[in-house]
Amino acid sequence: MSITFDVFRGSPEGRILAAQVTRTLEHNEVFIETTHSGVCGTDEHCLKLGCVLGHEGIGIIKAVGAGVQSVQVGDRVGFGFTHSICGTCEECASGWDQYCAHAKRYGYHDHDNGSFGHGAVWDEKCVYQIPEGYDSVHAAPLMCAGASVWEIFMQYGVRATDRVGVMGVGGLGHVAIKLAAALGCTVVVLSNTEAKRQEALDYGASEFYVYKSGGAVPEGFQPVKHLLLCGSGQVDFPALIPLMATRGSIYPLTATRTPASVPLAALFLRGIKVQGSLVASRNNLRSLLAFAAQKKITPTTMTFPMTPAGIEDAMQTLREGKMRYRGVLVRDMQ
Repeated sequence: MSITFDVFRGSPEGRILAAQVTRTLEHNEVFIETTHSGVCGTDEHCLKLGCVLGHEGIGIIKAVGAGVQSVQVGDRVGFGFTHSICGTCEECASGWDQYCAHAKRYGYHDHDNGSFGHGAVWDEKCVYQIPEGYDSVHAAPLMCAGASVWEIFMQYGVRATDRVGVMGVGGLGHVAIKLAAALGCTVVVLSNTEAKRQEALDYGASEFYVYKSGGAVPEGFQPVKHLLLCGSGQVDFPALIPLMATRGSIYPLTATRTPASVPLAALFLRGIKVQGSLVASRNNLRSLLAFAAQKKITPTTMTFPMTPAGIEDAMQTLREGKMRYRGVLVRDMQ
């Protein structure tokens, strides 16, 4: 079965271009009519590659391949950073399928598919049922921003009694605060400005400190067991060591290709770990959607029309640091 649908690509000039894609639906694939898409900093990184942009999609399944069994036409689903997996390798079999050696991922493979557009063709193994009653505007940012922080909470030993630090109150950080608070953690927020104190406390933070990279440890600050870096990708790791409890873990969650200096001796002496992490596994993404719906946790969003002009507006808002806090493209279905 061949399907043609409208998409929005980046370009070497940094403009958003409308295009059409025709795909043949394979036995394990579904065609999703996209209704919403989150806007992420990774889209900025991919803007000039010429690929179809977007990896925080929500939509309705309109057609299924002959072998599809887990979803059906009419289901409302989410789809994200991982386009497809093999389902049989060691990583897939052990619950770490986001690291599948045969995976197709946003920005690296399958450049004719993304969530910026009117449709997408996706592996059925990598789509997720959206809980009834949970708004698609709120579900879209969970596909990447929510999935990235939730993976930390589920896979790396975070307990309700732990002090969890969140550095940066933005697209990732504000979701991390809400989720960690709902899990019962003591949430310690560090921001380079006083302006976000009340918002952070309203989102569930127990403590708030103004801290600028390389500066002194704030007065009264007690070390944290886990520290999620949700702000700039440029990280001053030596400056973070005094913030950490012995045998604590630091999680860099924003992408950068610039090498960072890591103070190995300081890590060894304190047993501190720098833990890399990709977006959530399939099981963890499903549990995130269920948890967010049950606890009524929603990202704070700004909406834009899913048009070339709307996408450029959203990306410029993100580029200028004016997004509060996650942009969502909404398609006019009329």
